[in-house]
Amino acid sequence: MEYRRLGRLGHETSVVMYGAAALGAVTQEEADASLAAAAARGVNHFDTAASYGEAEVRMGPTLSRWKRERGADIFLATKTGERTRAGAAAQIRRSLERLQVGRVDLLQLHAIGDMDELDRATGPGGALEAAIEARDAGLVGAIGITGHGHQAPRVHLEALRRFDFDAVLTPYNFVLAAHGPYREAFDALAQECVRRDVALRVIKAIAAGPWPQGEPHRYATWYQPLDEQGGIDLAVAFALSRPEVTAIAGPGDIRLLPLVLSAAERFQALDARRQEDLLALAARCGSPFGAFAT
Repeated sequence: MEYRRLGRLGHETSVVMYGAAALGAVTQEEADASLAAAAARGVNHFDTAASYGEAEVRMGPTLSRWKRERGADIFLATKTGERTRAGAAAQIRRSLERLQVGRVDLLQLHAIGDMDELDRATGPGGALEAAIEARDAGLVGAIGITGHGHQAPRVHLEALRRFDFDAVLTPYNFVLAAHGPYREAFDALAQECVRRDVALRVIKAIAAGPWPQGEPHRYATWYQPLDEQGGIDLAVAFALSRPEVTAIAGPGDIRLLPLVLSAAERFQALDARRQEDLLALAARCGSPFGAFAT
């Protein structure tokens, strides 16, 4: 497993972080086994959210023990989807209780994917105020922002102009990058993250598009994921070939995570032939967020 510096936070993070949306609807035994298997393969960055069903509860027994035993070697992040100061403050306290810890390394404003959401969260009386208070009280180590949708990179760039966030979690994959305006927006965000030494992490690395209408969902992901090792290898390599990217989020299904970890363990920057293979694959895929605006 490769490790990269997590921006100004300094943590040497596994290039795959455990995306705990995968634990939202599994048993405790399944969660324990998945977390242990990931750690055994070198994962040391665990990312969850208050809105991921029972994920924080499922993580609590294992992550609280690892934090006691391994301390700073384990990076633990969660998110609040509340938009008001009072709502976010209450949710942060609840997350700490559910995770069975007194502090998380990173608290993120969750699902900020358009300017209206950014205005609500960062304006007077917004969730950002609660995050700052929690950081000042020692309940969180750093503050980040996340979001979905085609506007996310542009919105997150504006967020960095409004507040000095320590970390950004935004969508990026080979399909999104094939769309010129999206790629340009991501490039601008990546450049600013490098300039500010902000940890840039990405989601949806193996998303192949929305589920076809009428097709049963075979995985616990709201998007249709790649599920064959060859395609996953290419998708992971594409995302990790960006040196600005510190980590990619694991998929929201525990059955897919081993395939992503295998891809990361074999990662080599894409050469021209493999880029051509990926472009051919991209032509058969769609954005997980639907059609791009024209």
